[in-house]
Amino acid sequence: MEFFIDTADVEEIKKANEMGIVDGVTTNPSLIKKAGRDHEETIREISSFIDGPISVEALSEDSVGMLKEAEEYVKWGENIVIKIPMTPEGMKAVKELTKKGVKTNVTLVFSPLQALVAAKAGATYVSPFVGRLDDIGHVGMDIIAQIRDIYDNYGYETKILAASIRHPTHVLESALIGADVSTIPYGAMLKLFNHPLTDSGLKKFLEDAKAWKK
Repeated sequence: MEFFIDTADVEEIKKANEMGIVDGVTTNPSLIKKAGRDHEETIREISSFIDGPISVEALSEDSVGMLKEAEEYVKWGENIVIKIPMTPEGMKAVKELTKKGVKTNVTLVFSPLQALVAAKAGATYVSPFVGRLDDIGHVGMDIIAQIRDIYDNYGYETKILAASIRHPTHVLESALIGADVSTIPYGAMLKLFNHPLTDSGLKKFLEDAKAWKK
């Protein structure tokens, strides 16, 4: 499984990248706003040290506008992926971008049928939002399993990118089901390292080492 980091905070991306576990980055308008920096400047800086895919979201509501934005975004780095909303206009844009060899990430996916539509349009990635489904009383992981079954049934190459990840259990379940990617906030990514037996074992080793050195 690939790990993308879900943030536009350059410092968080650098810290995660130094740990050797970041395969790509996903951003969105809310994350860019939270970072408080210029959009293009931020993406260009991320692209300067991240070799993997960097998702940049189109904001237009019509396919013509999305394609125009994509034309600009791909100039910001060689590894730019265009995030496109799951709408009829969005799928028009995905079809055209795929023809041009531009990678796409279909976002705001909340049903397996939406994911099927995205795959048929030629999307590189599809992003089902598991956390937001959990928030309204659904079992978010069910959609990951259903999409995996559908894609495997028909041989679709679109990658499943589990999004709206809230905690390590989401990552674990996505990996067990067979999602290709999890995009993870920095805080949740740090929690992947945690286990009380690791902490207690390390503490004991250090105590024994100090006693041995005496």
